[in-house]
Order: sequence, then C-alpha cells, then structure tokens
Amino acid sequence: MDLEQRDAGQPRELLPVDESCRQLTQYLRDILQDPQQARLDIEQLDQACRELGEAMGELQALAQDLTYYSTQLSKGNLTLDFPKSGSSLYSGLKNLHANLKHITWQAGQVSKGDYSQRVSFLGEFSDAFNTMTEQLKVREAQLKAEAQRAERRAGIIDGYTGMLADLLSQREEWMLVVDTSTRKIVHCNKCPVDGVSCGAFCESCSQRLPIRPKLLEWNGSEHYKVWEEESGGACYRATSFPVEWKGQHACVHIVADITNEKMNARHLNNQEYHDVDTGVRNRLFLDEFMGRVLQEKVDFTLCYLDLEGVEEINATRGRKAGDTYIQNFVDAVRKHFRNSDTFARVKDDKFCLVLSGSVKHLIERKMSEIAAAFQRDEEKIFKHRCSFNFGIVEVNGETNTMTLDELLDRAEVPIRISKRQRRKMEMDFDFF
Repeated sequence: MDLEQRDAGQPRELLPVDESCRQLTQYLRDILQDPQQARLDIEQLDQACRELGEAMGELQALAQDLTYYSTQLSKGNLTLDFPKSGSSLYSGLKNLHANLKHITWQAGQVSKGDYSQRVSFLGEFSDAFNTMTEQLKVREAQLKAEAQRAERRAGIIDGYTGMLADLLSQREEWMLVVDTSTRKIVHCNKCPVDGVSCGAFCESCSQRLPIRPKLLEWNGSEHYKVWEEESGGACYRATSFPVEWKGQHACVHIVADITNEKMNARHLNNQEYHDVDTGVRNRLFLDEFMGRVLQEKVDFTLCYLDLEGVEEINATRGRKAGDTYIQNFVDAVRKHFRNSDTFARVKDDKFCLVLSGSVKHLIERKMSEIAAAFQRDEEKIFKHRCSFNFGIVEVNGETNTMTLDELLDRAEVPIRISKRQRRKMEMDFDFF
C-alpha cells in the first residue's frame, strides 16, 4: 500500500465522516480490483475513520502478497517459500502449493516406473491421475509381454535357422516336424523324403523312439520347452518349439537319447563312491566332487574331523565294537546336517564335511551339539570318553589356489595343535 501523507507542519482540513466513509468504500473496491494501484490518504480522513483506514492498509498488503503468491503458483513456480503470515486467507493456497509439490514428486516417481503412486482428496484430478498411472502400468506390462514374445520368436527363428543348417549333416538325434492341425510328422531327419512314409524303416524308427506318441500330443502351447521322458528302460530329452514349416503351423522336436548320460549321473551314487562300512561318501567321491567345486570357483566351508579312541576300543573290546563306535559317530554327524551336505570318510577315523557358502560359525555350533550328544549316548555303551577334534577352513572360490589335499592339511592344523597340548598336559600330570 502507498499511503499519501502530508508534512506535519502543514495542517489540512479533514473530510467529514460521510465523505471519509465514501473514501474508505472506494479504497476497498480498489483493493479488490487491483491492490497494487489502490491509494488512500489516511491523514485526510476523519479521526473516527482512521483506525479503519489503517486496517484496510493491512488488508491491501495481504492482498498484494496473495496476488504475488497465486501468480507464482499459476506460473508453476513451486520453489518459493510458504507465506509466513498466519492468516486463514493463505490456507487454501498453502494446501494447493503443498499438493502440487507432492504431485510433482509423484510424477517423477511415475516416470521412473513406480506406478503405485496415488493421489487423494483432489476430486476429478485424483481420478484422472490414478487412472493414468493404472493405464501406464497396464501398458508397460503389455509392452514387456510383447518384447518377451518378440525375443522368444527371434530365438525360435535362430534355432530354426540352425536346424535347417544341421539338416545338411547327419545327426544322432531325431529331428521331427509335426503339423499342428493334423498331428502328422511332415519331416524326419531319419527319412530321406519329407512327408513320405519309408515303410519298414519308419516302423523300425517308431520302435527305436517309443516316446513318439508323446511328441505328437504336444500342442505347442508353450513357446519353448525342454523335457525328459522315460520309456522302455531308456531316457530321452526333447527340445520342442513351434515354427512355421512351409507355410503351415508346426512343432519341431529335437530328441536325444540320454540313457547313458543318466546312467553316468546315477553312477555317482553307486557303491563305488560310498564307504562300505559306514554308508557315507568315500575319498574317491570326495576327490571328484571337490574337483568340480574347485573348478567352478564357488565359496564353500570345509570341516576336517578326527575321531579319537578307535584304536583303543579296537584293542580292548574288539574291531566289531570299534566299527559300532565309528558308525554311531557317523550317525550323530548325519543327524545334524542336511542330506545335500557332503559328508565323506577320508580314511579310517578321519572324515570331511563340505557345505556351500561361508558357514564356519554354523558348523562350530553343530559340532558342539554333536560332541555333547555323542558323548552322552556312547558312554552308555563304552567306558571310554568319546570325543573328536575338528578343524574348519572357509574358502573363497574366486581367490583360492589350494588343492583338496592342501585344504585338508590346513584344516588339520588346529587338530594337531590340540593333540600336542593335550599330550603335554597329560605328561605334566603324570610328572606330579
């Protein structure tokens, strides 16, 4: 507000009350129309009206601030500070300002792919914003699905191209192309002519490939499938996918006989890889298993166990009692670990545990539990203090350069130290 005032040394005639009221009324109209241009000579007013004039001056200042604040908001300037005035006239604009800043942040989150943002209490705008984010979410899912379909189709085309190239050479696998509508084989790499029955050869082939009916049933609902099927004592792996074959919808099946592969896999579980006396894995299995583990450079934890008292029990109670003692120890260890954990007998009274990951503290806790349970159970059978020692090594697969033997030797270090300390204590005790 710009108040025109006269010097105190120049007295002037005051307006009567009715004229002062008219001046104030006009001043109020000017504030409502354009607060920047409103003028009032407060010194000219009647004394009874001056307090009202001063209050209108404060109203003009408030109106100017409101005008500036609302103008900046209308221009999208959300960085300006909230008005410090506590007037209730600012409440609506302050709320609008805060909502606009929050909506701006939410829009930024939506642009980053966060479609969980929702706006409330803004009427139709809330409905429009929430509908938009939901549509964006749906559209993104559609685009991703389309991209995945395109990627799968590209992969199928690449495989189809490779298949056509492979047709030029002889392969051991069967390669069958089945018409989707007729369920008939329209191409087989074992047949010299497409779509032509080869008589006795096809009959022989059907005997050699007993899962052919399963292949004909596959409808191609999955874009790509690798599956295994057993029949007649043999095992087959089929790779199946839909294609267009000579303008018709078809499915391709590449079938390999993996019977020997499965037998070799099962070979790892046969008696050759188990300790005859205890039933756990043996050193041969441990060597082959750790060879793969070390080659794959994965993290693991190795625990070397040394069972004590076997020779003494064999000497005092017989080898059968010693075997029972060893078996009870093995059973105690197996109860505290998973079947998927590798537990092997290295030799005589030496054993080894291998667990994936860095789990030294877990193994230490398990060993304490095993020791307590083993001693408690065994003392019922033998008048011998049943115990064992162990050493643990955590291995970082990427940085490790040690062999299995070197790892076992490192894990045995604390066992040897423990034995030396115990022998020294026994010697000191005998001395006294």
